[in-house]
Amino acid sequence: MKSKIEAYIIDKVREKRKEKNFSQVVLSQKLGLSESFVSHVESENRRAKYNVNHLNEIAIILECSPKDFWPDTPIAD
Repeated sequence: MKSKIEAYIIDKVREKRKEKNFSQVVLSQKLGLSESFVSHVESENRRAKYNVNHLNEIAIILECSPKDFWPDTPIAD
């Protein structure tokens, strides 16, 4: 199960990914990972998560700041 902060970040990445019209497969490929990686991260039933390095690479790919994925205030679980 993903924590609230993990779910928040995943939702923000999904939102930015869709704004750029990137599929899960395309983002996975651009990250140099398996084609199902982003799908696994975005799935509630999988344990896959983004790490800090992933978030930095995703920000480069999506042409945004890594800060765009984080909330302005802490999220309590």
